[in-house]
Amino acid sequence: MKRVITSFLLSFLLNSAVAAAAEHLDPEALVRQTSDRMLTVLKEQHDVIKAEPKRLYGLVDDIVLPHFDFERMARWVLGKYWRQASLEQQQSFIIQFRTLLVRTYGTALLEYSDQQVNFLPVRMSADTKDVTVRTEVLKPGGPAIPISYSMLLRDDGWKVYDVVIDGISLVSNYRTTFSTEIKNAGIEGLIQRLAERNAQEGT
Repeated sequence: MKRVITSFLLSFLLNSAVAAAAEHLDPEALVRQTSDRMLTVLKEQHDVIKAEPKRLYGLVDDIVLPHFDFERMARWVLGKYWRQASLEQQQSFIIQFRTLLVRTYGTALLEYSDQQVNFLPVRMSADTKDVTVRTEVLKPGGPAIPISYSMLLRDDGWKVYDVVIDGISLVSNYRTTFSTEIKNAGIEGLIQRLAERNAQEGT
């Protein structure tokens, strides 16, 4: 599962939506546009990032994660537990979940080694507000990894709310893991564990 998640992180980081001015583009165009931007940043800051890997956290936070619909993801990840959580717990979970992805993205970027991405035809009509952008990550000497991005059109542009990597849903995967932890330690216990993990990885 770690290989699958890492492949997703690398792929999305190279192909996610970019500046606010690009929000009027269609989903595939948004995904394509960031590839050039991220590759440029990685090349320009290669030496700095190599010496200071945690600098990637800022890049991820600024470039990629603003284009996730974190509240929708949080609702689906927690499932029935979202309704049981207080408003404060909901907001705390969103913050820690976002930070978790920032840390994971930053770590995954260090493994980037010029993977190529092939885009498959996107099926959507003029009034489509929910679309899937399908891609394949091509790795030298290995099979292509299919990665699909579920995107929803909101007032502030297209946002990703789930990713399916090689048949495995990112949201469903976290939902299973977090559900087990909530059963053992409660919602507050899950939030505290995520906060502790994020603090350790951020030092």
